[in-house]
Amino acid sequence: MTVTAPLHCIVLAAGQGTRMKSALPKVLHPVGGKAMLGHVLDTARALGAAGVHIVYGHGGDQVQSWFARTYPGVNGAHWAQQRQQLGTAHAVLQAMPQVPDGAQVLILYGDVPLTSPATLQAVVEAGRKTLAVVTVELDQPKGYGRILRKAGAVAGIVEENDASPRQKLIREVNTGIFSAPAKRLRGWLGKVRNDNAKGEYYLTDVVALAVKDRLKVATVPAASAVEVEGVNDRLQLARMERVFQLQQAEALLRDGLYLADPARFDLRGRLRHGRDVRIDVGCVLEGEVELADGVQIGPYCVLRNVRLGPGAVIEPHSILEDSTGGANVHVGPFARLRPGTELADEAKVGNFVETKKARVGRGSKINHLSYVGDAVLGADVNVGAGTITCNYDGANKHETRIDDGVFVGSNSSLVAPVRIGEGATIGAASVIAKDVPAGGLTLCRAREQKSFPGWKRPQKKAK
Repeated sequence: MTVTAPLHCIVLAAGQGTRMKSALPKVLHPVGGKAMLGHVLDTARALGAAGVHIVYGHGGDQVQSWFARTYPGVNGAHWAQQRQQLGTAHAVLQAMPQVPDGAQVLILYGDVPLTSPATLQAVVEAGRKTLAVVTVELDQPKGYGRILRKAGAVAGIVEENDASPRQKLIREVNTGIFSAPAKRLRGWLGKVRNDNAKGEYYLTDVVALAVKDRLKVATVPAASAVEVEGVNDRLQLARMERVFQLQQAEALLRDGLYLADPARFDLRGRLRHGRDVRIDVGCVLEGEVELADGVQIGPYCVLRNVRLGPGAVIEPHSILEDSTGGANVHVGPFARLRPGTELADEAKVGNFVETKKARVGRGSKINHLSYVGDAVLGADVNVGAGTITCNYDGANKHETRIDDGVFVGSNSSLVAPVRIGEGATIGAASVIAKDVPAGGLTLCRAREQKSFPGWKRPQKKAK
């Protein structure tokens, strides 16, 4: 029975990323709403890595803080600091003391976010007894280390600055992704020298050292150039974003989702969808989004952590955040559902309506130009245009309760805390500051304007 060596991934994430021109460490810049380093770490976890070693340098405190927030309670992550930027071999060496000799090592990069698990699994298997490297052929290989071959076998890698004019014509290049048994790799790293144009310790030099040990270096071709492409500036980051978004869109289309234009769709999280779901152009979905059968999303909507039931319709230019909607709800256009909004089946939130921490009952309608916050609405409630719940007194939030079948006339203000009884009607332009009994009509319109000099607004208590 063959025992497979445990996999340890070393992720190089120490670069300053000066070309990004940002205070944020390069590896934390997002692709698809997730830090590039997050993509790499998630792929390592998908491979079943027994250990993940992150080599950090510039912005290390930010990187470690991000990790603690993103992966709370995750074990198996090890940190190694590269205090001086002396090259890739030097960076890998910082992590090696924590890697057992019996491990299989896979070297990854925090700014190469889209490498597929299939490619990485292939290079791990190819490097079980030797050194393996992922390569790719480029029409324009400038800037990359070239793969040198002799009689078809890999003989070494030469960097761009050290390559001869003839060697620069080679199209097969090194991606930097290596795999090898830990004990062998440790020995090769100890022999790497910095006698090159940049005076750095190149990881690529381990190839020639493996050849010197009479090992046949294995190469694994990348499925595409983009999956091994690194990000060094904002232009490359933007290109990577579009590639990633198109990959997601194509996968969703194959899974039956309708997208009006895959090039004008952004998913920055995870989407679960039912059958016959339609999403128009310019929509952005973030976090966890779940769309049941028959949901329709109009153009230029933003959904962030949203769950919608069957047949829900979201009209154009609406923003939904941390909200849920039942079957056949109707939202928008130009509506904003803020966190804590819960719409029951067949509820409607119309144009230029804002809700926050509002539970809206079955069949209830807030049709237009209203604000409803910190409120509980029963079934079949009608809220007229321009109605607001006055939920904030300057220091505290208070709740408004509107029972089943209530009709609230236009331009009314409901001063919380307040409750409106079942079936009551509120006359237009009323200011309701006391509980309203069930049934009947309630009006409250001031006949004269009064001022109260010296009145003090409530103050928040010091924390």
